Amino acid sequence: MTKASSEADETRDAARAADEADEARIANGAGVEAAREFLSRARALVEARLDCVVPAETAEPVAVHAAMRWSLFAGGKRLRPALVVAAGETFGARAESLLATACAFELLHTYSLIHDDLPSMDDDELRRGRATCHVRFGEATAILAGDALQSLAFQLIAEDARVDAESRVKVVAELARAAGTPAGMVAGQSLDLAAESRADVSSDELDLIHQRKTGAVITAAVRCGALVARAPRHELEAVSIYAARLGLLFQITDDLLDVTASAEDLGKTPGKDARARKATYPALHGLDAARRRAREVYEEACAALAEIDRPTTLLRSLARLTLERRA
Repeated sequence: MTKASSEADETRDAARAADEADEARIANGAGVEAAREFLSRARALVEARLDCVVPAETAEPVAVHAAMRWSLFAGGKRLRPALVVAAGETFGARAESLLATACAFELLHTYSLIHDDLPSMDDDELRRGRATCHVRFGEATAILAGDALQSLAFQLIAEDARVDAESRVKVVAELARAAGTPAGMVAGQSLDLAAESRADVSSDELDLIHQRKTGAVITAAVRCGALVARAPRHELEAVSIYAARLGLLFQITDDLLDVTASAEDLGKTPGKDARARKATYPALHGLDAARRRAREVYEEACAALAEIDRPTTLLRSLARLTLERRA
């Protein structure tokens, strides 16, 4: 055995031991509490920057800017921007160099929620605990607000002088692919609408819908944080697998909460999926099987992180928070 291979083995053994220690801390709640503290920190950073980059309500056109801010600052978990920061910091980037990209993901996510709630889509009147954008401002203004948020997302990345031009191009392409079609959010939404009221949706088809509708943007958030940090190729591949499983995990728990949680907990109307006869994990497999599937996907996400030769406690803990979330 060469010295180099021996050192590589020692590094992998140390990483494996660290993974086992992480799991013990997370199981005892310490890692999860640290993840909550991280989310709080990331949320504060992102919201402060968003307040600076989104036009004031007093700027013309007043109605569009008021609608943008109504939806953007209605609360929310800020999970997607937090994942940008978490992945970037895991691979050595500083938060300041990640914030524009993180904010771009929240802008794009909020645009998607505004359009998703429209009468022609999911037709919802409650989002993040308040009236949806079209209920408050009318459909035309809501559509324009969503369009403006999406445009601003790409502008923020393109103009971010803290990130080198090559990485910015990669991030723009990553976000565009995740938001669009054929493998992104728009494709997933279309497939989801087409599957409504169908009794023959298969498990593989359901996975495909949610990998696109929800998972693509969550995966891109993690990947973009890693891209800004210039993560090595093999570690980028590993964290991408983690992110894809995390995105699926988020959707499974979202489906479960639609059945089990209250409107007060969710900040949106519960039971909508069942009334719309949407394809969901509980509807297809039942509650117990959906919970088991969530646990399996969580374990798959954590297993992918074992291929990364650096601390991944935060990413593991964020997966655990997703598994255990109640809202």
